[in-house]
Amino acid sequence: MERISKLFSILAICVVVMAHQIAAQDLNKGKNLINNICQQSPTKDLCIQVLSSDSRSTNADLKDLAIIALRVAAANASSILTDAKRLIDDDNLDPDVQQGLSDCKETILDAGSQLEDSIASLLEDDDTGAQKWLQAALAAITTCDDSIPGSDDVLSVKSVKFRQLCNIAILITKALPNKA
Repeated sequence: MERISKLFSILAICVVVMAHQIAAQDLNKGKNLINNICQQSPTKDLCIQVLSSDSRSTNADLKDLAIIALRVAAANASSILTDAKRLIDDDNLDPDVQQGLSDCKETILDAGSQLEDSIASLLEDDDTGAQKWLQAALAAITTCDDSIPGSDDVLSVKSVKFRQLCNIAILITKALPNKA
């Protein structure tokens, strides 16, 4: 009888340990991971909104979340590019502003490519490379802003969000275990 009692005790301990391991794994995926990572962001609400916006976030790990953030940032860059193209053709704009928009259009194209390079780096487990491409994309948006006179234009407003999105991706990539 004592053997059976010990066997049940050992089985109970194994079940408890396995339950704790499963619970720990759940903390490192999906909604719990999003909440944990976004607690560190100065734009917590935006971070949660962006990372939760993709249906794949339900079971996502850090790498998946970084890719989600990068894709949202790329969509934002595409929106900025669309606005720049539309504004360039506005005959009522000052020629200096039109030239600035034309220059900005080129740097936004670069930023979009750099975000794609960042995604490619992540897919190759090159977290350091991903961070470098993200920094390059941030530099491109700064160049864009600097090329347009004034600071109240529609692109400047959107570039603030672009920076926030890139900073969310940087936060996540810095949390990844370094593999390269």
